[in-house]
Amino acid sequence: MLQLLILFCSNLSISFLETAFSIRKLPLVKAKRYLEDVLAHKQAIPFRRFCRGVGRTAQAKNRHSNGQGRWPVKSAKFILDLLKNAESNAEVKGLDVDALYISHIQVNQAQRQRRRTYRAHGRINPYMSSPCHIELTLSEKEEPVKKEPESQLAPSKKKSQALRSGASS
Repeated sequence: MLQLLILFCSNLSISFLETAFSIRKLPLVKAKRYLEDVLAHKQAIPFRRFCRGVGRTAQAKNRHSNGQGRWPVKSAKFILDLLKNAESNAEVKGLDVDALYISHIQVNQAQRQRRRTYRAHGRINPYMSSPCHIELTLSEKEEPVKKEPESQLAPSKKKSQALRSGASS
């Protein structure tokens, strides 16, 4: 039976997109170790989409990127806390923590928060922040379905078609 663990966080004032994409489909233990390495500047988060003006580093080249990468501390810390929370929830639910992997992670835009900045000559401009919602699903790896022994397999189509056409075996 497939076991799921779903977590939601709303209105987070953090930029998550590249960090979330880099840990998707990873096992829980590996994702935690990767984010700890990001905090220690041992591995970089590759910036693939939102990479305008991002410098290049050899650490990002190791993660299937064009070489552009950064070490987003705030988002890495928050996702690491989220994964630790998910791990403790899984232990409470009785799931095998070593078999869990990140099956789904999604980041959506939240409602923009509005402030104002005062400019010269009496002008006022908006000073917006872009928070986000994050959705994380952990599930246990399913074991692959075993193939049946050769003796119980049905005859192949070619053989059955030949028998229908009147050929003897």
